Amino acid sequence: MFAVEVRDHIMIAHSLPSPVFGPAQGMHGATFTVDAAFFTESLDDNGLVVDIGLATEALAEVLAPLRYANLDEVPAFKGRITTTEFLCGHIWEAMAVAARSGRMNDGGRLKRLRITLHESHLARGWYEADL
Repeated sequence: MFAVEVRDHIMIAHSLPSPVFGPAQGMHGATFTVDAAFFTESLDDNGLVVDIGLATEALAEVLAPLRYANLDEVPAFKGRITTTEFLCGHIWEAMAVAARSGRMNDGGRLKRLRITLHESHLARGWYEADL
């Protein structure tokens, strides 16, 4: 399978209100590096998986509402614990809409999408599924 991955980042604030999170229960900030990987079994006539510029633009647009946001105040996240894994799924859903719309100029060849959030150089999480 062929893949192309694009990268961006977001800075957020949030709390993780459950005793399992120890000191992270309180309000804190995080900077996530965000990778979006697009998978296909075949390349287009130009040898591409997707248009990297369009994929980069789509990722930036999906991340825009999260940039510098306090996730505890985002209405869509009310009652949710905004873990790295949860955020991967949220971003995946939005990127899947963009991918399924043909926004990446892939000719309908995309098969799979992976969203990875790097919390630091030591830890990361991802959500990956077929489109």
